[in-house]
Amino acid sequence: MLKRFIAYYRPHLFLFTVDMICAFMIAGIDLFFPSITRSALDIYIPQRDLNGLIKVSVILGILFVFRALFTYVVNYWGHIVGVRMEYNMRKDVFSHIQTLPFSFFDKVRTGRIMSRIVNDLRDITELAHHGPEDLFISLITLTGAFIILMRTDWRLTLIIFTYIPFLVWFGIKKRQKMSRAFMTERRRIADVNAQLENSISGIRIAQSFTNEDLEREKFDEGNRKFVESRKRALKAMAEMFTGVDLLSNMLKLTVLLVGGYLTLKEIITPGSLVAYFLYVELFLQPIRRLMMLAQQYEAGMAGFKRFIEIMDTKPEIVDKEDAIELKDVKGEIEIRNVSFSYDGGNKVLKNISLKIPAGKTVALVGPSGGGKTTLCHLIPRFYEITEGEILIDGINIKDVTLKSLRRNIGIVQQDVFLFAGSIRDNIAYGKGNATDEEIIEAAKRANIHDFIMSLEDGYDTYVGERGVRLSGGQKQRISIARVFLKNPPILILDEATSALDNETELKIQQSLEELAKGRTSLVIAHRLSTIKHADEIIVITKDGIIERGTHEELLEKKGHYYRLYKAQFKGYIPDSYDAASTNVITQQ
Repeated sequence: MLKRFIAYYRPHLFLFTVDMICAFMIAGIDLFFPSITRSALDIYIPQRDLNGLIKVSVILGILFVFRALFTYVVNYWGHIVGVRMEYNMRKDVFSHIQTLPFSFFDKVRTGRIMSRIVNDLRDITELAHHGPEDLFISLITLTGAFIILMRTDWRLTLIIFTYIPFLVWFGIKKRQKMSRAFMTERRRIADVNAQLENSISGIRIAQSFTNEDLEREKFDEGNRKFVESRKRALKAMAEMFTGVDLLSNMLKLTVLLVGGYLTLKEIITPGSLVAYFLYVELFLQPIRRLMMLAQQYEAGMAGFKRFIEIMDTKPEIVDKEDAIELKDVKGEIEIRNVSFSYDGGNKVLKNISLKIPAGKTVALVGPSGGGKTTLCHLIPRFYEITEGEILIDGINIKDVTLKSLRRNIGIVQQDVFLFAGSIRDNIAYGKGNATDEEIIEAAKRANIHDFIMSLEDGYDTYVGERGVRLSGGQKQRISIARVFLKNPPILILDEATSALDNETELKIQQSLEELAKGRTSLVIAHRLSTIKHADEIIVITKDGIIERGTHEELLEKKGHYYRLYKAQFKGYIPDSYDAASTNVITQQ
């Protein structure tokens, strides 16, 4: 995992090298300062050499100016390296998420994904910057301080280094505790984000049911768990830093006692003792820095580990190596002995075979759970079929690229999703480089242009989150305009009018009929009146396709379709259906 983390430095190697050079210069100046101080105390001040003292001061002043410049580079450009790495990681994980199938999002809550992309990667910036820099400076400072301390007095130095094993042992033990605590904290904040996203998305439902207090309780529960996990992480961190601070102060006390004794015996000079104290402090700085690095490492790598978990989630649906582009599509769809199950469980579809000639309209009807929507999701490969094959114009959909396959399929769903932005943006989503003329033409064909022009801001009107400022019919027509702009040869209409009133349904139906002209259309129907003119109607239940034919043919058979039709228009309740299945005939 560390190797994969280091790989993100490669695009920023120049800046990283500059940062390390400046860090090295800072460490060198810090090591030089006690030596100059000792010279001033032992030579220039006792000898009353003012020129020498001024010379030393000027040299130190120049060094401090350069140190300030180096510090600026480290603090600014070093952080820029971290920010750019965070940008690359966030870009990579978002791009990877775009390739994951519907099944991934069926299992993982949106808030958790957001937490991994935003919160987890934020600490990586600090680790990316401070990690190599702190490690490098610490090693240079420790090595340099040790050499100089040994040259100053080897006895004091050996005594000091007896503390090192205790510091190392203490740091390792507390680091392990911190690792567990920070990983738990990451999970808890992901839970908080998931609950927050869920509550905000459902705020209208919560208020309509006066369940604001319930939402507060649910959020507070997750928030409280996060606080507890955060407390444990901070407790582990406090224990580590407190222990290091105590050992550091005991080390200084030892230097004072032993060094004072050696000074009294005139084994070392007072200047050497002062310089030694400065070097001891300089020696302790990298130890504290390494302890801080341990905390940053645990927090950053906890986030990176969760980042890797997503990056290692392999897309289940990918292009074959020799996949071809699907071009000049006429629109013939053939479904051969297709079976499908979610997660290897009970089969939602069993041995379904169906052929739709190019340019024809086929409607799917039947009770909830029959697999109508599932079947439609298999055609653009939102899910991978378990058995059988699906062909478009005689070509297996697994043999063509996903992008070219989905480019040739337009979908209008009951639950319309509009992006936060303008009406223009949402229509233009159907074609990336669409001109204003094309957008307006698509809106006219969807019977929404006149309404848009009646708005104060016209096509620049802000639609709100998920299009909340528009009615259901208006959102539906905008989604239809989007598909007009895409202009696909194959069309899937998934309960496109089931949630609308009769008047709005009529307008939408006219738009859909216009949209379906010249295209192969697969329609999932709730209101049977909307599919009477389909070229073929397929009745699907959990047992598969049980009836097929035109509207008139199916009524003459007086089978399942006949009973469904009578239930809708004459209040007749078919004896083979329960109340729930006749009341709402919706998608799987």
